[in-house]
Amino acid sequence: MNNESMARPVGWIVALVAILCSLTVATAAREPSTEPPYHVETLATGLKFPWSLAFLPNGDTLLTEKFGELRILRKGALDPAPVTGGPQNILKEGDSGLLDVVLDPAFETNQTVFITFNEGTKEQNHLAVFRAKFDGATLSGGKVIFRSSPEKTGPQHSGGRMVFLPDGTFLVTVSDGFTYRDAAQDLGSDLGKVLRLDRDGQVPRDNPFVGKEGARPEIFTYGHRNALGLLVDPRNGDIWLHENGPKGGDEINLLKPGLNYGWPKATFGVDYSGELVSKLQKAPGVTDPVVVWTPSIAPSGFTLYLGKKFPQWTGDFFVGTLAEKSIRRVKIRNGNWTEQQILLRELDTRIRDVRTGPDGNIYALTDTDNGQVLRLSPR
Repeated sequence: MNNESMARPVGWIVALVAILCSLTVATAAREPSTEPPYHVETLATGLKFPWSLAFLPNGDTLLTEKFGELRILRKGALDPAPVTGGPQNILKEGDSGLLDVVLDPAFETNQTVFITFNEGTKEQNHLAVFRAKFDGATLSGGKVIFRSSPEKTGPQHSGGRMVFLPDGTFLVTVSDGFTYRDAAQDLGSDLGKVLRLDRDGQVPRDNPFVGKEGARPEIFTYGHRNALGLLVDPRNGDIWLHENGPKGGDEINLLKPGLNYGWPKATFGVDYSGELVSKLQKAPGVTDPVVVWTPSIAPSGFTLYLGKKFPQWTGDFFVGTLAEKSIRRVKIRNGNWTEQQILLRELDTRIRDVRTGPDGNIYALTDTDNGQVLRLSPR
């Protein structure tokens, strides 16, 4: 069992400890008391657990179905035919499947896309990064440029979110595999890590653990559980990540290379059995989260709003949630959250991804076997 599938409220004792701790813990959020300032449109339906979307320069949108195919929206309508030429040998079960899709920053000249997926079988699998050319209709020249190590058993806690950095390298999350949580503190394993790679899937020479004995050189940060949100603030280069805790303890973290973010050494969450994962919420050498959610909301999908359609939200983060069935708006200023708001609760559906479109509207994917693409525009 995992936080993606089910997030259950923690006991009052754990919640009280979290509140009294010196960290900022988000246990509640303001819900709008009046009509929301957005209108929701459904652009597409019938998707098999859609997971991610990427906006193309021509106005089309690529999107992945976790248990389906790579699809494309043309002029806001779903093309009935899937995009061919994608990755093979995909494990489609639990948290595993076809995951993130991200455009190369130079897509307009090189037509390159990157896709994460789970490769292998339920008994033996890993996270893989696939690179290919997209000509507007099909993928070509595709190859797997990276596979996480070691392989694991089971389909849970895959990670797979990607983001490009200003220097042309990219980050990718590899979650802890659920039953391998102690590996998140092991620098000899990719599990429970954020990795940094170049466009060929190779290790940049300035990665923080290059040359360190016993450490995998692709590791950028460690001590993560199940990270399903990752973005870069284009204004200052800050890297933000959110991750699912177990029973409580979901987090937003500000990433810095080489740092340890605690899991499972220090956490606000408890195990699904009710047992403590750790007696510590803080520990020496562990970087504190900026936001903690207790009870769990199960975050997935992440965007920083810098569009013009909702000027009142400029600079705020938007987080899709699976357990809470909402989008959380989170205002973070000077390293602390100052405001939260629950949006889209009226739909009562799990939100897998949330993105800011080039048109300034907010787009979201619903996490069901009849998944939808939603667009939030101003009233």
